[in-house]
Amino acid sequence: MGTRLLLCDCAGTQTIDAEKLSSACDVACSRIHTALCTKELESVAQPLQEGKVVIACTQEQDVFLALADELGVEVPGFVDLRDRAGWSEQGQDAAPKMAALAAEAVLPQPITPSVDVVSEGTCFIVGPGALSFEVAERLSDQLAVTVLATDDMDPMSRSFDVVRGRVRTVKGALGGFSIKLDALQQLEPGGRGAFGWTEPRDGANSSCDMVVDLTGGTPLVQAPAKREGYLRADPKDAVAVERLAFEAMQLVGTFEKPLYVRLEESLCAHSRAEQVGCTNCLDICPTGAITPAGEHVAIDPMVCAGCGECAAVCPSTAITYEDPPVSALLSRMHILSRTYRRAGGQAPRLLVHDAHGAEMIRLSARFGRGIPADVIPLELNVISGFGHAEMLAALAHGFARVDVLLAPTTERDALDRELALAQAIAGTAVLALIDVADPDALSDLLYAQDVPPPLADTVLPLGNRRQITRLAAQALNPQAAAPLPLPENAPYGAIAVDTDACTLCLSCVSLCPSGALADNPDMPQLNFQQDACLQCGLCRTICPENAITLVPQLDLSDAALSQDVLNEEDPFACVECGALFGVKSTVERIMEKLSGTHPMFATSEQARMIQMCDNCRVNAQFQHKDNPFQSNPKPKVVTTEDYFSKRKDH
Repeated sequence: MGTRLLLCDCAGTQTIDAEKLSSACDVACSRIHTALCTKELESVAQPLQEGKVVIACTQEQDVFLALADELGVEVPGFVDLRDRAGWSEQGQDAAPKMAALAAEAVLPQPITPSVDVVSEGTCFIVGPGALSFEVAERLSDQLAVTVLATDDMDPMSRSFDVVRGRVRTVKGALGGFSIKLDALQQLEPGGRGAFGWTEPRDGANSSCDMVVDLTGGTPLVQAPAKREGYLRADPKDAVAVERLAFEAMQLVGTFEKPLYVRLEESLCAHSRAEQVGCTNCLDICPTGAITPAGEHVAIDPMVCAGCGECAAVCPSTAITYEDPPVSALLSRMHILSRTYRRAGGQAPRLLVHDAHGAEMIRLSARFGRGIPADVIPLELNVISGFGHAEMLAALAHGFARVDVLLAPTTERDALDRELALAQAIAGTAVLALIDVADPDALSDLLYAQDVPPPLADTVLPLGNRRQITRLAAQALNPQAAAPLPLPENAPYGAIAVDTDACTLCLSCVSLCPSGALADNPDMPQLNFQQDACLQCGLCRTICPENAITLVPQLDLSDAALSQDVLNEEDPFACVECGALFGVKSTVERIMEKLSGTHPMFATSEQARMIQMCDNCRVNAQFQHKDNPFQSNPKPKVVTTEDYFSKRKDH
């Protein structure tokens, strides 16, 4: 049996067209109930026992979850049709939108990979003695506590360990913190009177499962609010300290840590031959989870908070987001757009938001105008990783415009950068960030928006984020004759070579991480494939003649998929054998500078070797009287006759 959709008009406060929902979503719909969560709750029991069920109510989902648990059946799915569609000024016209939301709800979603994190309750508290000792006393019954007192106050209890010192660094996250301490003094508990302390020493290392910071000063880690296991409170706020102590006691056990991103090291363009290229992810990571690791970067999954900004700005797709992966997000956008049109809708708008945005939509629906019938909300765990590829893909799927609703805690660095890039490709009228905190203001803005016509011939962009961008951009710019200019630091573009300065040393080819630059084994030639260029800048950095300039642009023609010759010269013909080698202009320039002036090439015979290929040059040097390869003469082999001759002489 397929998925069944259980409908309820919530005491008659919304209009639902069950027949249109069923035909557009290809799911079986129940009759329209009026009080499914109370008087008609028995109508849910049988469908739950028969197969997979999606209930069109999220407000009372705890009731339905309790029923499923009581019956011992599979947990049902939920979809909010009321707040997102039915309760609005245009609720009577919201059937296509309801169908789209219902179709998305029955779409299978991948499970985010995860790893178990074990916390055994080892707690490190740092702060002034009086407060830290009080908190430690409270936690010591359940946790193994060590206090780093930042003042000279002595402890009166031995139910927890106490040290003095200064924190140099704190690394790691819940279940795996590592701490380096300077001026460490350990308590000596023996003797009468005040406790004694050891001599201070630097560079001490310690580890713990959680850190409680009561210093009230600069946080010990980056983005402290995003670091799991790092608890921080203002020491002057008694309520906050009490809450912190309660939270610490809950951090014991085995926890599931999502692996938000995946790194393919071979694709990373961070550096080559100790020359730094791309640093996008390093510059934008708010938690410090990303660090250099030779020619690529490394990501600490325990520190990563899952904002997704690194994946949004990665030019090579070496970093991909897994919560959800881009393929799953594309599937959701496709099903929303397609179902909306199948149900009779014309020009849908996409509103991307997180949990904060979902609450704004609910408040707007219950107490205000709600959101328009053509605005389809798409809720994500985080929106900071919704980059230019996803924005363009939504337009290519047929959405008339795409808006991203910001929350007060949203990381905006990547979003601002990605929006500018997407607007350079698709235009400013179809993409925007919405930064409002009032639900009524959100409704008014959406109702007042101009809605441009959507893409007439929709496409299904697939592949990685670079491929998605190219396919979507081609659909959005079918008449583009010239490359589209892009903002600085865009991950697409060409390179301009100053042919007068370039010596065709091909250092740039050896370092190019994507293979966009290539040589020709048969002649001195520098080739370039624009579609593969990451604009990482390694070629520009390594060029000894400063002959390379980056040109951010997006060439949508087929020419970008093939190689162009950026610079080429005639090879030099060996004066001995005629074999082609090197670059003619370079050999001539060397002859001009060295012949007759450099001691090694003082004579015409020596200078002639500059014009020889490798084989002929070695042969000529062997024949030369100053042969650098000549060794001492081979000693004569001593024979029996030699011994006899010596005896005769004596």
